[in-house]
Amino acid sequence: MKIRTVLGDIKPQELGVCTCHEHLLWTVPEPYTNDDLDLGFDSIPAAVAEMRHLKSKGGDALVEMTTPEIGRAPKDLRQISLASDVHVIAATGHHKDKFSAAALAGLSLESITNRIISDITTGMDDSNIRAGIIKAATSKDHATETERLVIQAVGAAFQATGAPVATHTEGGTFAVEQAQLLINAGVEPHHLLIGHLDRNQPLSVYTQLAEMGVFLGFDQIGKEKYWPDKERVKLIQTLINLGYTQQILLSCDNARKSGWHTHNPYQDGPAYLLTTFIPALQKSGVSEDNIYNMLVTNPQNFLAF
Repeated sequence: MKIRTVLGDIKPQELGVCTCHEHLLWTVPEPYTNDDLDLGFDSIPAAVAEMRHLKSKGGDALVEMTTPEIGRAPKDLRQISLASDVHVIAATGHHKDKFSAAALAGLSLESITNRIISDITTGMDDSNIRAGIIKAATSKDHATETERLVIQAVGAAFQATGAPVATHTEGGTFAVEQAQLLINAGVEPHHLLIGHLDRNQPLSVYTQLAEMGVFLGFDQIGKEKYWPDKERVKLIQTLINLGYTQQILLSCDNARKSGWHTHNPYQDGPAYLLTTFIPALQKSGVSEDNIYNMLVTNPQNFLAF
């Protein structure tokens, strides 16, 4: 078993504390490029500084979920990882229809599948840097035709490689359906992370997903405009009490310059998970063993293949 980083494969026990859904370099694709200029990261020095900040607060690893259509840059990610001494796991696969439909127009299932497999086994974007995770996505309350095609490709690529799969749901909607589509396509539940769930969904959504055996992505931590962190703490406590500790993964999914400590000293970027949210969990009574599972053991189990 190994975890595939942009610097090569590591043993699972080498991973350390990991935030499981973030971005270091990404761009908003046309025609949406100028809709919100705060969105996107385009500076290697800023990314290095942000990762060094994460490292200084106890972070060891980061899953970088940028896909080709939103500016994935594997050679730059390798440079950032080297300079910051943070493990970086890069993504293949594709984002939601809004961002990926134009790039995927006219491509066959076989073509999409083969590209994902090549990214994992050979290298991304004419490099020898290999992806360590596959991304799939759905839109608000449904999956488009393009998204369903990608899901089929992701399933086939998983069957060929065993690489873990992480998803984008739109505000947590269509989560159970998305998980079932991916499982039906061939993805094994214990290598599947359903993302963006901490957006005030009914408890039944979480329990249904947990009973399916997938990982639950609490990856909007710190985004109070979507849901207060105090509610995230309560939900995590509830899921722990129900016996689902080993299926919870945590991250902040920072995508705005204003959210990074490097650009805004009043913010902590991905390190917010460690500087603010973990202390809130501790204060609420979540045990150190459970916190270790969510930060270290669960990412190891999810990412190793």
